[in-house]
Amino acid sequence: MFTSVLIANRGEIAVRVITTLRRLGIQSVAVYSDADAGARHVREADVAVHIGPAAARESYLSIEKIIAAAVETGAQAVHPGYGFLAENVEFARACAAAGLVFIGPPAAAIDAMGDKIRAKLTVIAAGVPVVPGRTEPGMSDDDLVSAAEEVGYPVLLKPSAGGGGKGMRLVTAPDGLRAAIESARREARGSFGDETLLIERFVQRPRHIEIQVLADAHGSTVHLGERECSLQRRHQKIIEEAPSALLDEATRARMGAAAVDAAKSVGYTGAGTVEFIVSADRPDEFFFMEMNTRLQVEHPVTELVTGLDLVEQQLRVAAGEPLSFKQNDVELRGHSVEARVYAEDPSTGFLPTGGRVLGLRWPSADWSRVDSGLLAGSVVGSDYDPMLAKVIVWGEDRAQALSRLSDALADTAVLGLGTNISFLRALLADEDVRAGRLDTQLVERNLDALTSVAPVPDEVFAAAALDELITMQPTGAVIDPWSVPNGWRLGRAAVVPLRLTCGDRDVKVLLSGSPAAATVTVGDSTPVSASASRVDGELRVTYGGRNLRYAREIAGETLWLAAGGHAWAVAEHSMLEGAGTSAAAGGPVTSPMPGTVLVVKVAAGDQVTAGQPLLVVEAMKMEHTITAKVDGVVSELTVRAGQQVALNETLAVVTPSEDPS
Repeated sequence: MFTSVLIANRGEIAVRVITTLRRLGIQSVAVYSDADAGARHVREADVAVHIGPAAARESYLSIEKIIAAAVETGAQAVHPGYGFLAENVEFARACAAAGLVFIGPPAAAIDAMGDKIRAKLTVIAAGVPVVPGRTEPGMSDDDLVSAAEEVGYPVLLKPSAGGGGKGMRLVTAPDGLRAAIESARREARGSFGDETLLIERFVQRPRHIEIQVLADAHGSTVHLGERECSLQRRHQKIIEEAPSALLDEATRARMGAAAVDAAKSVGYTGAGTVEFIVSADRPDEFFFMEMNTRLQVEHPVTELVTGLDLVEQQLRVAAGEPLSFKQNDVELRGHSVEARVYAEDPSTGFLPTGGRVLGLRWPSADWSRVDSGLLAGSVVGSDYDPMLAKVIVWGEDRAQALSRLSDALADTAVLGLGTNISFLRALLADEDVRAGRLDTQLVERNLDALTSVAPVPDEVFAAAALDELITMQPTGAVIDPWSVPNGWRLGRAAVVPLRLTCGDRDVKVLLSGSPAAATVTVGDSTPVSASASRVDGELRVTYGGRNLRYAREIAGETLWLAAGGHAWAVAEHSMLEGAGTSAAAGGPVTSPMPGTVLVVKVAAGDQVTAGQPLLVVEAMKMEHTITAKVDGVVSELTVRAGQQVALNETLAVVTPSEDPS
């Protein structure tokens, strides 16, 4: 076994690999960019090496720098994690050339499965079923049009290189095909440097089911059952589970055997995943999609139902050890489900969020697990993937596992930035999800309902006001009774007014009494008896006879509260500003996400009209055009093209035009 392993990655997967290395007594070597100098994976590793600036191409994607770090620290092997260089054949070759063991499959297997056309031809030769289509390399636009006529609509265009949904186009009729080919080629060329496309029949109501395989260098290959990954948005997985509710034992055995055949066809060793597409209407019919030659993001669900540590298995295989078990020894026990927590706002079209993590709360039940690279104080920016954590649970059966995952997410809080946790809980509550009636378009069909946002409840404003009342209490050895805002004054009770904003609500809250016995009036509602205290980092509130508990953190004038999978950023404003400010009023134009200003379309002093584009901000390869809310004059412009901006940072100020009447 190795004595030192470098992890060529960051974030939660780096922390995950370090955990297994520590258990096995192997020294862990982390690499980090400028942006990750204080990151959790850096702190937890035995050794950490700085490899460059935040830009991934100059750090985590630099083969030369990572190889140099491994050689410099005396590492014997390199674990690539997933993403970045994990499926880069040149990286695998560079490791071998430097005398380092690449903890993954042989370079030839990565090469064979990295090209979708070559991969399909390889598995066809091994007898693995594939989706009907055309996979010849170098097909022209005319060839693709002819192939579509042969296959029959609807068809799916896919880049031969790369993955992650980039460059994929669903075409339902001939009149849209040529435009889709042009668009798909352009995106594939930009993402992968290769515009080669293949075309397949689109399977109606498709389900994405993948098989985990494990192979050693001694001729043994096994499968560890399946994972259902059908809950997706734009080809990105959201919730994964093992086993699938769709498969019976016979189909599971057939799919597992096909996956093993696919792995053997390229001389595979290590952990890999063979992805299949299955028709929800014909679950006995399955087709090969692709093979991921690395550890998958969703590997924990397989670990929880098999009891195996897949990272340990990767290490042992890479060290030359044979598998310690046979196919008949693999037993799936219970059910496991995983949810991916992202820094994004589902209510704004899943725009990336970001900022400094003020506080964290994770589920603590023994049936739950959290894989995360976050620490309180971590800064989530736009340099890397927005996934913050994976929340994973195990249950005796699927129903229990789904309920437990919803409960675990309710106990999860990331304070300081917006997340998709409430969206995940809404998805878990969906009737079709509960019943196991899944397909890859379920999320898109129900997106409006899943992303709808309820108004901020009165109790959140009451809790924020009570928290302020606690802060207002004087402290010290000697307390002046006249300084205590307890509601007692000569002749009448004192009332403390606060103006609070959260979401789309801007309300006036009236407080009287003390934190132990207060009366709270939110907006035009009737006064409610309430009390509050801070205990172990929580804000505990009694409001209208209900006991409420909130995770709590504060940053400047903004109080972050979280409960039940929801998080609210409540800001306090001066009463002199006046409540009820119209959302359509002029004033500061702020960034809806942390990112980079790509384009500035106006200058200070320009006249603008409502809806006119002012700037374009980019984050996570997504562009967002920011427009003027009212007719007016750009009185201030505080940013320039290329500048990094934070969430809610002021970019410009538009002063409304005066009414000539």
